[in-house]
Amino acid sequence: MAKALLGHVGGPDPRMVAEMRRLQQRVRDLEAELVRLQAENDALATAANGDVISLGVKDREPALT
Repeated sequence: MAKALLGHVGGPDPRMVAEMRRLQQRVRDLEAELVRLQAENDALATAANGDVISLGVKDREPALT
């Protein structure tokens, strides 16, 4: 029964270990990309804040009259 649960007696399957390592590397790459894109987005948002004219509620015009 234990052999069936673990797969086989010979230890972990090398293909499965290689796939697990590949997936772990992919996750690390995606996390690094996410951090890079968030930093880029924050920089763009900060730069755009000076260029955007914000209107108060009283200054807005109705969409339809």
